[in-house]
Amino acid sequence: MDTPKFTNTIKKKISFYEVDAIHMLWHGNYVKYLEDGREAFGEEFGLSYMSIFNNGYFAPIVDLHLKYKKTASMGDVLLVETTYVPTKSAKLMFDYTITRESDGATILKASSTQLFVTKDGRFEVTVPNFLREWREANNI
Repeated sequence: MDTPKFTNTIKKKISFYEVDAIHMLWHGNYVKYLEDGREAFGEEFGLSYMSIFNNGYFAPIVDLHLKYKKTASMGDVLLVETTYVPTKSAKLMFDYTITRESDGATILKASSTQLFVTKDGRFEVTVPNFLREWREANNI
């Protein structure tokens, strides 16, 4: 059986305060857009930051890769696509594609990995019950 694909897409319009001196989206702001994408993904698919927290965990980013493909400027509307990457391990993995709405140009490709840390600061090496249940409920 094929694993279902879990993807969320949000729109982000680039504001004046997000561009640098040469009028391009400052490279560090892309990380914020990925965060917005993960947050929207979690809200849509029942894996929000608060649900993770309420189950006794934090999920810090431990690995983040960004590949800048093209530039974006003030006023551009970007589509941030966030896709869950299935894994059997005790972690969350996502792939991202950011495209410009007006012409479909790929602006950025990225991936991230998050591990689980208990509220007392201990890394969780086994899949937390809430994540196992979420995966089972979604046939992952």
